Amino acid sequence: MTLTLDDFLWYVDDCLDAMLDIVTGLGDDLANQSLEAPGSNSPYAILTHCLGVVGWWSGEMVAGVDVERDRDAEFVAQGPVASLPDAVRRTRARLVENLAALDSAAPPARPGEPELLEYPYGRTQGAVLFHIFHELAQHRGQMEVTRDVLLHQAR
Repeated sequence: MTLTLDDFLWYVDDCLDAMLDIVTGLGDDLANQSLEAPGSNSPYAILTHCLGVVGWWSGEMVAGVDVERDRDAEFVAQGPVASLPDAVRRTRARLVENLAALDSAAPPARPGEPELLEYPYGRTQGAVLFHIFHELAQHRGQMEVTRDVLLHQAR
Protein backbone atom coordinates (compact mmCIF):
# COMPACT_ATOMS: atom_id res chain seq x y z
CA MET A 1 0.00 0.00 0.00
CA THR A 2 1.31 3.41 -0.89
CA LEU A 3 0.03 6.43 0.95
CA THR A 4 2.04 9.57 0.40
CA LEU A 5 2.43 12.34 2.93
CA ASP A 6 0.64 14.63 0.49
CA ASP A 7 -2.30 12.21 0.51
CA PHE A 8 -2.34 12.14 4.30
CA LEU A 9 -2.09 15.93 4.53
CA TRP A 10 -4.98 16.32 2.08
CA TYR A 11 -7.23 14.34 4.43
CA VAL A 12 -6.00 16.25 7.46
CA ASP A 13 -6.63 19.55 5.68
CA ASP A 14 -10.08 18.41 4.61
CA CYS A 15 -11.06 17.75 8.23
CA LEU A 16 -9.41 20.83 9.72
CA ASP A 17 -10.81 23.14 7.02
CA ALA A 18 -14.32 21.75 7.48
CA MET A 19 -14.14 22.12 11.26
CA LEU A 20 -12.77 25.65 10.95
CA ASP A 21 -15.60 26.54 8.54
CA ILE A 22 -18.14 25.23 11.05
CA VAL A 23 -16.70 27.18 13.97
CA THR A 24 -16.31 30.44 12.07
CA GLY A 25 -19.76 30.00 10.54
CA LEU A 26 -21.30 29.65 13.99
CA GLY A 27 -19.64 32.78 15.34
CA ASP A 28 -18.38 33.42 18.83
CA ASP A 29 -21.63 32.77 20.69
CA LEU A 30 -22.73 29.45 19.20
CA ALA A 31 -19.21 28.12 18.63
CA ASN A 32 -18.61 28.34 22.38
CA GLN A 33 -21.83 26.57 23.37
CA SER A 34 -22.11 22.88 24.09
CA LEU A 35 -25.21 20.74 23.93
CA GLU A 36 -27.23 19.96 27.04
CA ALA A 37 -26.16 16.32 26.92
CA PRO A 38 -23.67 15.40 29.65
CA GLY A 39 -20.11 15.35 28.39
CA SER A 40 -20.81 17.29 25.20
CA ASN A 41 -18.27 19.80 23.99
CA SER A 42 -18.58 23.08 22.15
CA PRO A 43 -17.37 23.28 18.55
CA TYR A 44 -14.62 25.63 19.72
CA ALA A 45 -13.44 23.04 22.27
CA ILE A 46 -13.66 20.20 19.75
CA LEU A 47 -11.41 22.04 17.31
CA THR A 48 -9.03 23.02 20.12
CA HIS A 49 -8.83 19.36 21.13
CA CYS A 50 -8.16 18.29 17.54
CA LEU A 51 -5.28 20.75 17.29
CA GLY A 52 -3.90 19.23 20.48
CA VAL A 53 -4.24 15.75 19.02
CA VAL A 54 -2.39 16.69 15.82
CA GLY A 55 0.37 18.50 17.69
CA TRP A 56 0.97 15.91 20.39
CA TRP A 57 0.77 12.74 18.33
CA SER A 58 2.87 14.06 15.46
CA GLY A 59 5.33 15.76 17.79
CA GLU A 60 5.82 13.24 20.56
CA MET A 61 5.16 9.99 18.72
CA VAL A 62 6.61 10.76 15.28
CA ALA A 63 9.21 13.51 15.69
CA GLY A 64 10.17 12.69 19.26
CA VAL A 65 9.89 16.29 20.44
CA ASP A 66 8.46 17.49 23.72
CA VAL A 67 4.95 18.85 23.31
CA GLU A 68 3.26 20.71 26.14
CA ARG A 69 -0.39 19.80 26.23
CA ASP A 70 -3.23 20.24 28.69
CA ARG A 71 -5.72 17.74 27.31
CA ASP A 72 -8.35 18.47 29.97
CA ALA A 73 -8.24 22.20 29.18
CA GLU A 74 -8.87 21.47 25.49
CA PHE A 75 -12.36 20.17 26.27
CA VAL A 76 -13.41 23.35 28.07
CA ALA A 77 -11.57 25.85 25.85
CA GLN A 78 -13.46 28.98 24.88
CA GLY A 79 -12.56 32.07 22.97
CA PRO A 80 -13.05 34.19 19.89
CA VAL A 81 -13.32 32.20 16.68
CA ALA A 82 -11.07 34.79 15.00
CA SER A 83 -8.13 33.22 16.86
CA LEU A 84 -8.65 29.78 15.33
CA PRO A 85 -7.54 30.22 11.69
CA ASP A 86 -4.04 31.15 12.85
CA ALA A 87 -4.01 28.27 15.36
CA VAL A 88 -4.96 25.85 12.57
CA ARG A 89 -2.23 27.24 10.29
CA ARG A 90 0.41 26.95 13.03
CA THR A 91 -0.64 23.38 13.86
CA ARG A 92 -0.61 22.39 10.18
CA ALA A 93 2.89 23.87 9.73
CA ARG A 94 4.14 22.06 12.84
CA LEU A 95 2.62 18.84 11.52
CA VAL A 96 4.61 19.13 8.31
CA GLU A 97 7.79 19.78 10.32
CA ASN A 98 7.09 16.79 12.56
CA LEU A 99 6.43 14.49 9.63
CA ALA A 100 9.85 15.23 8.15
CA ALA A 101 11.13 12.68 10.68
CA LEU A 102 8.54 10.04 9.73
CA ASP A 103 9.61 6.43 9.29
CA SER A 104 6.20 4.79 8.90
CA ALA A 105 7.41 1.26 9.69
CA ALA A 106 9.47 2.32 12.72
CA PRO A 107 8.14 2.28 16.25
CA PRO A 108 6.95 5.58 17.66
CA ALA A 109 9.77 7.94 18.58
CA ARG A 110 8.51 7.96 22.16
CA PRO A 111 7.24 4.68 23.55
CA GLY A 112 4.49 6.27 25.60
CA GLU A 113 2.56 4.32 28.19
CA PRO A 114 2.89 0.50 28.08
CA GLU A 115 -0.83 0.10 27.32
CA LEU A 116 -0.28 1.93 24.00
CA LEU A 117 1.40 -1.23 22.70
CA GLU A 118 -2.03 -2.87 22.69
CA TYR A 119 -2.98 -0.61 19.78
CA PRO A 120 -1.46 -0.20 16.32
CA TYR A 121 -0.56 3.44 17.06
CA GLY A 122 1.66 2.18 19.85
CA ARG A 123 3.61 0.02 17.43
CA THR A 124 4.41 2.10 14.30
CA GLN A 125 4.67 5.71 13.28
CA GLY A 126 2.49 4.98 10.25
CA ALA A 127 -0.28 3.84 12.57
CA VAL A 128 0.14 7.10 14.50
CA LEU A 129 -0.87 8.92 11.29
CA PHE A 130 -3.98 6.76 11.00
CA HIS A 131 -4.77 7.57 14.62
CA ILE A 132 -4.48 11.30 13.93
CA PHE A 133 -6.83 11.01 10.96
CA HIS A 134 -9.21 8.76 12.91
CA GLU A 135 -9.49 11.37 15.66
CA LEU A 136 -10.01 14.21 13.18
CA ALA A 137 -12.67 12.32 11.23
CA GLN A 138 -14.68 11.29 14.28
CA HIS A 139 -14.53 14.76 15.83
CA ARG A 140 -15.49 16.36 12.52
CA GLY A 141 -18.66 14.28 12.55
CA GLN A 142 -19.28 15.17 16.18
CA MET A 143 -18.88 18.84 15.33
CA GLU A 144 -21.26 18.59 12.36
CA VAL A 145 -24.00 17.12 14.56
CA THR A 146 -23.31 19.65 17.31
CA ARG A 147 -23.55 22.49 14.78
CA ASP A 148 -26.84 21.18 13.43
CA VAL A 149 -28.39 20.93 16.89
CA LEU A 150 -27.08 24.33 18.00
CA LEU A 151 -28.47 25.99 14.86
CA HIS A 152 -31.81 24.24 15.32
CA GLN A 153 -32.03 25.38 18.95
CA ALA A 154 -31.11 28.96 17.99
CA ARG A 155 -34.13 29.27 15.67
